[in-house]
Parts: sequence; C-alpha cells; structure tokens
Amino acid sequence: MSAFDAAARVLRDAIDAHVFPAAAAEVGSSDGVMWQASLGALTFDDAAPPTEIATPFDLASLTKVLGTTTGIMRLIDAGALDLGEPVSSFFEEWRGSDREAATVRDLLEHASGLSARLVDPPGRGRREFEHDICAMPLECPPRSRSIYSDLGFILLGFILSDRGAPLVCAMTPEARRRAAPTRAMDEDVRRGQLLVGEVHDSYAAALGGLAGHAGMFGSAPEVGRIARTILRAARGETGMPPPFGPALVHQFTTKSTVPGSSRALGWDTMLPTSSCGTRMSASAFGHVGFTGTSLWIDPARDRYFVLLTNRACGGGTIDQMRDVRRAFHDALS
Repeated sequence: MSAFDAAARVLRDAIDAHVFPAAAAEVGSSDGVMWQASLGALTFDDAAPPTEIATPFDLASLTKVLGTTTGIMRLIDAGALDLGEPVSSFFEEWRGSDREAATVRDLLEHASGLSARLVDPPGRGRREFEHDICAMPLECPPRSRSIYSDLGFILLGFILSDRGAPLVCAMTPEARRRAAPTRAMDEDVRRGQLLVGEVHDSYAAALGGLAGHAGMFGSAPEVGRIARTILRAARGETGMPPPFGPALVHQFTTKSTVPGSSRALGWDTMLPTSSCGTRMSASAFGHVGFTGTSLWIDPARDRYFVLLTNRACGGGTIDQMRDVRRAFHDALS
C-alpha cells in the first residue's frame, strides 16, 4: 500500500466512524501537486451530494494564517506596519499598566495575555467587540506565556482595516451553494441550523461573516496553491509574489521566544504531540481550524499537506479529529 493509499484509508475510516462526512486533501511539493483526494458526502444524509475536490470548506482558523497573517506581512513588507507597535496605539480602550507593553507581535504569537474567547455572548459589530476585548482582564502579563486567542486575531483584523488592508471574501454565490455544510453550535444564536456557505464561527458571523480569526472558505486546490508559494519561499526561492519573500517568511515561521510556546508569528511550529504527527522535520509549520481543517508545510522535506473536513457538521470530537490528523500526516511521512 502506498503512502497515499494509507492516508486515504485513514480518511475513509474516519468517515465510517462519523468523525466527519466530507474530506478533501492535497499533498504536494514546491514543484506541484503530488496527490489529491475527495471522499465522503457533504453531510451524513444518505442522499447528500458526494464531495468534490473543488468543494469549498469553511477554513475556520486557517483564516488566521492564510488571511490575517498574510495581510500583516503585506503591511510590514510595504513599510506600513511594525511588529513592535503597541496595541494601545490602535485601540483607545486598551489601557492599563498590565497591558501597555503588548505589541502587534504579541497578538500574532498569542502572547498578549488575552483569553481564548469572551466570557459573555458577543455583541454585534466592531464597536462592541473592540470594547469587550480591550476592557477584559488579561489572564497573564504579555509575553509571560502563550494562550491561543481568537480575540487577539480579531484585533489584528481591525488593525488591517485601519491600515487600509481589510480582509475580503471573494467567494461567489454559486461557490457558497456548493460549500460543505456545518451545523451551528448550541451557544450560537443560530443554534442547530445547517450552515451552507455561511461561517460556522459565531464571532465571525456577528462581525459580518469574516473576521481576523475565522471566516474564509476555500477548496483543497486553492489552499494548496497558497501553500506551494509559501513552501517555495520557505525553501529560499526568490521571485514569489509579495509578501512571500524568503526572509519575511522565515521571520514569520520562526518559533517564538515566549516560554513554553510552540507559536511563531501567526503560525504554529512542529511538536511531536501536535496535529502534524510525529514524523515531520523540526522546520515544519502549520495551523488547524475548528471545523476540521489543517495545513502543514515542511520545508526540509519539500512537502505541504492540506486536509479539509467538515467535522463541525454533527461529526466527532476535537480529540477524534486530532487523532485523524496525526494518523493522516504520519501515513504520508
């Protein structure tokens, strides 16, 4: 059995176990695509349409790296932003001796001290989110430890807008109709609804459908095209479109100095306990999304790995999804 056959078997077994109904995958090198697969159907219903390689998926937190981090890189590449700029210079309500030291770099590295999510249900629109995030107590002093935070990336999305580089959703109405569905969570005001081409994350929904932490949709080949560009830059190739110069990509994928953190600037880095499995090189970097998505890039091995699923359509637990991701990547390594 080839590595690709083994990886497909992992996904088929997960579909049979109802971890997710639909999956699309792409593996490639800096030279191009090596393998693609689409498996399952868009929902668990017997009459559901089959998954296609072009099926759009809710990328969830892949938005953090493919959208927001890339946007911040563009501003830095153009000289319009500095990683050391204080968060307080963007948000009037970000005040207090416990948080004055926090910078754009800290938001990217999940090291600002912000919690993962808000304590109370969110309001609607930027004004309410900005107030609630900036006024909430920090869990720890900036750069003392890493706390994975959607809230920090929501602020980064606001910074992009303020500097003239807002995130944009280019998804057509036809593509939305073809998207792999998810199902709204119980704490969402849309609870129980089947969401087709509509963002799963409740905060992104309250912010108009796209925010700094979630909201992008894409197919496996679309994510793969971006991954190849980043992979080539990470391997030192020049001539990639801005902002993907080798030096800037290296800076953004270098592990943080925050104690105990595996985070880089936006990206996560390889740990044997992470979703990338046990066999990638120490130079690997990637990210995952709550809906069941992931992207990992391994420059030393000249490989990228795209896995898109809709676990959030009545599928399995986060732990089950983590096990599938690890088995998938280990099968391909």
